[in-house]
Amino acid sequence: MARRSAPEVNAGSMADIAFLLLIFFLVTTTIEVDSGIASKLPPPLEDEVEPPPIKKKNIFQVLVNQNNQLLVNVGEKDEAIPTEVDKLTEMAVAFLDNGGGTEPRNACNYCQGEGDPNLSDNPKKAVISLLNDRQASYSMYLTVTNELVRAYTQLRNREAKRLFNETYESMVQRLADWPSTDQDSPEYEKLDEQIKEVRELFPRNLSEAEPQNRE
Repeated sequence: MARRSAPEVNAGSMADIAFLLLIFFLVTTTIEVDSGIASKLPPPLEDEVEPPPIKKKNIFQVLVNQNNQLLVNVGEKDEAIPTEVDKLTEMAVAFLDNGGGTEPRNACNYCQGEGDPNLSDNPKKAVISLLNDRQASYSMYLTVTNELVRAYTQLRNREAKRLFNETYESMVQRLADWPSTDQDSPEYEKLDEQIKEVRELFPRNLSEAEPQNRE
């Protein structure tokens, strides 16, 4: 009895099917993106320069320990106070906006804070120092940094509204969306100068010290 030959399977379209499946998975798969904070590093110094002396009252120190606990030391106080993260922005705003300078060169005529002479003289001298333990989580670092940056943004928004009747964030977004072919226009240059003016009122003096191990 003669054996029947097995029918051939047409595999000519298998490559097309595999290609379509590959495209499907590429389109539908969610790729996890690492979170981070956009930060522009200062240019390298050609010569070593000694940092200027800073009065202790002009320093707002934020510490994150190995247990992700937040401690804040404000001004001339010698004790770091345990603080909740959701209070950090409010505390930073009060410090930056204090305007406690009594001498004419340290006075701040646009500050709306309490004017406590034991706290920061003016926003240009106020420094926020962030120190993280090496064992603190990265998510905690991001959360704390975001709260501190938000403090600067709130104050810049206020001053931009006062000076130009527009929020600082809106001005920055308009500049970013400006057509590249029209960036030499007087309007673009004017907006750029206005943004710089607002930034000078509340410069982001945020110092991040090298992480440390605390025994």
